[in-house]
Amino acid sequence: MGFKTGIVGLPNVGKSTLFNALTRTAAAQAANFPFCTIEPNVGEVAVPDARLPRIAGIAKSKQVIPARMTFVDIAGLVKGASKGEGLGNQFLANIREVDAIAHVLRCFEDGDVTHVEGRVDPVADAETIETELMLADLESIERRLQNIVRKVRGGDKEAVQQERLLKEAEALLQSGRPARALPVANEDRKAWSMLQLLTAKPVLYVCNVSEDEAADGNAHSARIAEMAAAEGAASVVISAKIEEEISQLEPDEAELFLAELGLEEAGLDRLIRAGYELLGLQTYFTAGPKESRAWTIRAGTLAPQAAGVIHGDFEKGFIRAETIAYHDYIGLGGEQAARDAGKLRVEGKGYEVKDGDVLHFLHSG
Repeated sequence: MGFKTGIVGLPNVGKSTLFNALTRTAAAQAANFPFCTIEPNVGEVAVPDARLPRIAGIAKSKQVIPARMTFVDIAGLVKGASKGEGLGNQFLANIREVDAIAHVLRCFEDGDVTHVEGRVDPVADAETIETELMLADLESIERRLQNIVRKVRGGDKEAVQQERLLKEAEALLQSGRPARALPVANEDRKAWSMLQLLTAKPVLYVCNVSEDEAADGNAHSARIAEMAAAEGAASVVISAKIEEEISQLEPDEAELFLAELGLEEAGLDRLIRAGYELLGLQTYFTAGPKESRAWTIRAGTLAPQAAGVIHGDFEKGFIRAETIAYHDYIGLGGEQAARDAGKLRVEGKGYEVKDGDVLHFLHSG
């Protein structure tokens, strides 16, 4: 199960620099001019999790395979994108394909780096992009409503449900609020997700600050934190320049570098963790002599569907899951010790997998 986070923002806010650092590549050309990112660059990053090496050590695993998250660096957006200005049409098409939006905002002052609007105001930048996405959604809703008129008149249940959701979203957008602010009932969730509204996607605001403000942020990032809290979004403070430097260091050197700057961890760790929380994700583990591996699932996933993340046949032929809680696995010293202590549980199809569970699936076929 892959989860994609789109990195978006106005030109020259540090998107590509951050992407390069996150994916440890130079695939995205970072340059001081708009639209240097023409095609969306895609990169996978390992999800940092201190639990995995501990599990692998106990299991004496030959391989350690972390969970991964995909980041997509999407071309810079400007006013008028919803009408095709700049690279607007391409931007909108690319953003529909991601699960969440990491919205990079310029929160640093630097006369050498031009701002497309000629000023540093991250709240206004956030509003610019949100407005363009809302306008694009309204246009999409108008088209969809026109396309389902006949089906609605014919009493098609799916079309009637779709029309109701589209009109609720339209009213919300016209009042100046994004589609993600709409409370969606469980029975409507599938139909709602199929609408693919841009402003329905969860948003993480990434405040790109200067190197000397990475530890505590600044007045700009504080304003973004307030805005995020008010709308139920998340925000993190990162220095893209620092992340770029860290990406070129060996792990030991990176730790020393962070300590010198008064930082406990890399911005990547904070960004991944915030992204996980934003998407409602969690991790379970499989462990053995061959490999220990982390797997990403949504919170609330049942055991058969969690097994399906490994292989579809595991879900189809699911019989049961042998489950050990992480703290029991570590505290007792592995699977056999947990089994002997009665801490290995046998769970069926209705079991809701917990974050940190160490699982072994039994399946037919």
